[in-house]
Amino acid sequence: MELISLSVWDLVIASLLVFSLALLSVILKLRIAKNILIAGTRMTLQLMLIGFVLKIIFEYVSVFWLTLMALIMLIAAGREVTHRQKRRFAGFWGFGLGTSSMFISAFTITILALLFIIQNKPWYQPQYAIPVLGMMLGNTMNGISLGFDRLTTTAWQQKALIEGRLILGQDWSHAIGDIRRECIRGGLIPIVNMMSIAGLVSLPGMMTGQILAGNPPIEAVKYQILIMFMIAGGTGLGTVCAVWFGSRRLFDTRQRLRLDRLKLHNH
Repeated sequence: MELISLSVWDLVIASLLVFSLALLSVILKLRIAKNILIAGTRMTLQLMLIGFVLKIIFEYVSVFWLTLMALIMLIAAGREVTHRQKRRFAGFWGFGLGTSSMFISAFTITILALLFIIQNKPWYQPQYAIPVLGMMLGNTMNGISLGFDRLTTTAWQQKALIEGRLILGQDWSHAIGDIRRECIRGGLIPIVNMMSIAGLVSLPGMMTGQILAGNPPIEAVKYQILIMFMIAGGTGLGTVCAVWFGSRRLFDTRQRLRLDRLKLHNH
């Protein structure tokens, strides 16, 4: 079955839904109409740009271009993690902690999947590598953002409790241990919910795309199961690394709570 091509006018008609949402927000005085329109415009431009870029990369298969594309995606994801925090780590730490955690988790699992599970030839073929890495980074970014935001906010709110534990002789890890566990749990909730409803309430994006492209539903299901397992592993590993590194950053070598290492982000 051939994929039905969409015209520009088809997209214009679909965009009316976003304009309607913005209008509704004005009527309800939600004060997010501008954000909705900017997000819609930004999404359109970004997707059109990436479409042209991927067309070129698919034609010129190269480890160099794939690596460059992957690094750009990683930096963009790291920036988003930083800007989603109400209280972020000051200096380079705000960007570095989230980005390094995504690199450790998303990149490692993507490469392992390409080499030992999918086994495409060559393994760095952009048709497989970029979409898989994109899904890994997007979902891992969400888990890390939630974990970080809860960690910094809760540490700020429970400063007296943490310092009381330190006074009683607990080390930094035990003093913030229960908070750290709740932050990791919070970061994993979205992927757990996603796996719970997949196939019953929703058809995930990759599976839907393959079915629309005419691939057999069973093959689409197999790929979606693979991706969901990878996302779960990547989100879990990334969130654990980010929250652990972040909680360690909240204390100095003398076991003192250092909330001065955080700064309030004015959105």
